[in-house]
Amino acid sequence: MKTRIITLLALVTFLSAPIKAQTPIYLDDSQPIEARVKDALNRMTLEEKVALCHAQSKFSSAGVPRLGIPELWMSDGPHGVRQEIQWNSWGSAGWANDSCTAFPALTCLAATWDPEMSAIYGKAIGEEARYRKKDVILGPGVNIYRTPLNGRNFEYMGEDPYLASIMVVPYIQEVQKNGVAACVKHYALNNQELWRGHINVELSDRALHEIYLPAFKASVLKGGTWSIMGAYNKYKDVHCCHNDLLLNKILKEDWAFDGCVITDWGGAHNTREAALNGLDIEMGSYTNGLTSESEFTYNDYYLAHPYLKGLKDGTFPMSTIDDKASRILRMIFRTVMDRNRPWGAFTSEAHYDAARTIAEEGIVLLKNAPVTKKAPALLPIDASQYNKILVVGENATRSLTKGGGSSELKVKKEVSPLEALQAMYGDKIIHAQGYESGRPMYSNTDKIPAEVVESLRNEAIEKAKEADLIIYIGGLNKNHLQDCEAADRITYGLPFGQDELIKDILSVNPNMVMVLMSGNAVEMPWVKQVPAIIQGWYPGSEAGNAIANVLSGKVNPSGKLPFSFPVKLTDNGAHAFDALSYPGDSIKQVYKEDILVGYRWHDTKKIPALYPFGHGLSYTTFAYGKATLSAKTMDSNGKVEVVIPVTNTGTREGKEVIQLYIGDEKCSVIRPAKELKHFSKISLKPGETKEVKFTISVDDLKFYDDSRGEWTAEPGKFNVYIGASSTDIRSILSFVLQ
Repeated sequence: MKTRIITLLALVTFLSAPIKAQTPIYLDDSQPIEARVKDALNRMTLEEKVALCHAQSKFSSAGVPRLGIPELWMSDGPHGVRQEIQWNSWGSAGWANDSCTAFPALTCLAATWDPEMSAIYGKAIGEEARYRKKDVILGPGVNIYRTPLNGRNFEYMGEDPYLASIMVVPYIQEVQKNGVAACVKHYALNNQELWRGHINVELSDRALHEIYLPAFKASVLKGGTWSIMGAYNKYKDVHCCHNDLLLNKILKEDWAFDGCVITDWGGAHNTREAALNGLDIEMGSYTNGLTSESEFTYNDYYLAHPYLKGLKDGTFPMSTIDDKASRILRMIFRTVMDRNRPWGAFTSEAHYDAARTIAEEGIVLLKNAPVTKKAPALLPIDASQYNKILVVGENATRSLTKGGGSSELKVKKEVSPLEALQAMYGDKIIHAQGYESGRPMYSNTDKIPAEVVESLRNEAIEKAKEADLIIYIGGLNKNHLQDCEAADRITYGLPFGQDELIKDILSVNPNMVMVLMSGNAVEMPWVKQVPAIIQGWYPGSEAGNAIANVLSGKVNPSGKLPFSFPVKLTDNGAHAFDALSYPGDSIKQVYKEDILVGYRWHDTKKIPALYPFGHGLSYTTFAYGKATLSAKTMDSNGKVEVVIPVTNTGTREGKEVIQLYIGDEKCSVIRPAKELKHFSKISLKPGETKEVKFTISVDDLKFYDDSRGEWTAEPGKFNVYIGASSTDIRSILSFVLQ
């Protein structure tokens, strides 16, 4: 009995003793992320792992509530944080505090040719996403501008893989400093909207690696992006959102990507492929990514119960779910479970300043000629010379942040060009709308009554007769079949009768400054008659102020085109062949221009562009001095330095983008006449000279040898072209690779 009493007392003492709590490693953010991922993974059930892999609402995926691991919240980008969407509907949640800053469209950012602007952009949009408690911002976009008809080109960074590769990296890095994952999209070959959900893209391995993958590769290897969004289309007959070659082989093996692959909304189509081919998070299934709803629940997704069943019965190896869950946990620990991430900011003056500065740096002066030989150029506008300035065009007042698809924004502030010009020039400004486009909608366009069209046109023409200067602010907008997701443009010319309107106005008054608002090149049948043309893009919240500052000369334009403007559509490489090249036969399309995209096509085929890649004028002038090479030969491990003195020979402070292209004089394969390999944007005061230095390495000389599956440079002579655009070449040098 005594022994039993002692034993009982010992047990009571043991049970009543305080138990030392052990904090799980995954909650301790002082621990390495990989240790935290492993610890959390070991504590999770199979069901909890699978739950991470698919949506739980329109824009969120599950965490692990039992372990205190929070869910992930995503938001559309890439030009601003989208308004809050309902849990299980595409309708607005009706919040009053989700009106964001609209930053310029990414075509405008690319047109700055300035990585510093990209960093400013990424920092600001990252702060807005963080303030709105978003963990993933769905952007930036880096699909290559292949055709000017692509409805989504305005979300991308132009036609050149090197330019896009340089510009995307600071955006990603600065976004992620806020503890928000960038999600680079749309990987890969989503270069048109027509039939995007099923079109199978056929192209050479060279074109894939030289043109369409470099910006994604830079996003991973240099930007360190934490997530990537798959594309809707197919490649090698497999949807890109679960494509073994793109996701497993290239992205995760060759590039060692350690982040998450997220579907575009509705981009998954098959449980087996989704399980095995590299997809990590499935969003938006059983919808078309835009409007249609479904009776299926989130647990019916391909990576939900069907995947769980396949794991349990051995159809899919457990290694697949452990890899997916590890990647998702890694992103959670980098974002929502990072206790040190900043709080962010929303619609601040600093963000408006950023939006305006980026827009000003990206606006491109395409043409600036006098109306007559003895007259000065129309720009910058000297207000003292004019009593009455007529502003014509719907885009002078229309909100260009609405419409366009998933990049549509609910903005707190948007300054229209008309407002800004009225503030700058007062009662000298009069206005005529000139044309009507209809509402910004996805699925239809409005038929404008003929009497309305005629009335608006007649008003503009009559007012033009009395005006001293006309500022035409037109172009495209975010309507369906224009710069808009889910459909491509139908025609290359301006819509809504603008070409005829412009012609009629010029017939009564030639003193016109054209401001084109678009994310795409357009046909310009009136180009010889219009003295001054500015490409204004979609500049965001500070649109009007940026445009007014450039028109007035308060800001000297310094933007350069990130894509070519063909004279006519068939001058573009994608449209130079039959319909199988563009738009395809609805099942497949073949990239028949191969590596000759954009200026590569124009220069190599000797088909002049209306406005070439890299083109952009200034209100001052720049003289390029004699360029020099540090050596006439290079070995496979060597480098050659190029030095170019550049002088501001005008009377205004300004910025110039010095561009370096390289051409391989003789090669065993077809190569473009020249390819952009370096650029530098510099600021110069009047009379000031700066030396610009570039270092050429053997990597700048390589092409992708698809017969060997590797990058190579063949010995021989290489030409170095220094220019202000792809056609405005100021110096040509050469060296030999030994």
